[in-house]
Amino acid sequence: MSPATEDDLFARFDALGIKHTTTRHRPVFTVEEGADLKAQMPGGHSKNLFLKDKKGALFLLCALGETVIDLNAVSKLLGAGRFSFGSAERLKAHLGVEPGSVTIFALINDPERRVTLVLDEALLAHDPVNFHPLKNDATTAISPADLLKFIAALGRDPIRLSFDSNGVPTRVAG
Repeated sequence: MSPATEDDLFARFDALGIKHTTTRHRPVFTVEEGADLKAQMPGGHSKNLFLKDKKGALFLLCALGETVIDLNAVSKLLGAGRFSFGSAERLKAHLGVEPGSVTIFALINDPERRVTLVLDEALLAHDPVNFHPLKNDATTAISPADLLKFIAALGRDPIRLSFDSNGVPTRVAG
C-alpha cells in the first residue's frame, strides 16, 4: 500500500472535523534550519525523533522544539533498549516519509501500530501545534485537542512525558 499523501491527511482531518491551516515554505530539515519560518507562525513547533531501540522496537518522540531530551533517561523510563535514530529505509517502510519530514501525522501510515508514540506534554500547552504534513516544505497547524482527536482516531494511546530542564522525563497520566 502506498503511503498517505498530504491530500489523504487533510481528507482525514476533514472527516474528523479537525480544523487545519497549512503554510507553504522552503524545505527545512532541522528545527534550527526553520527558526526564521517558525518565528512567523504562531503556536508550538515540534521536533520529531524516529528512534529504534537495541531490541528493534520503534518509537516516534514528538516534542516541543525547545524541549531538552535525555534519550538515555527516556529509554530507561520506558523500559526500552538504548535508542539510536532509525534509518531512512526503516522510516520510509514504517511511517512513509523521508528524513527531514518526520511528523506525528506520519502515524497515518502505520495502521499496524508498530511505532510507539511518545508525546511531550509541553507541546500540548501551545495552541496551535505545528507539524509537517508528511513533507518538509509546509507546516500544518491544528489545535492540541484536535491533535489528540487525530491520535485517538488512529487507535493510539500515546505515552505522555514531561521533561525537566535537564531533559529527564516523568510519565504523565493521559
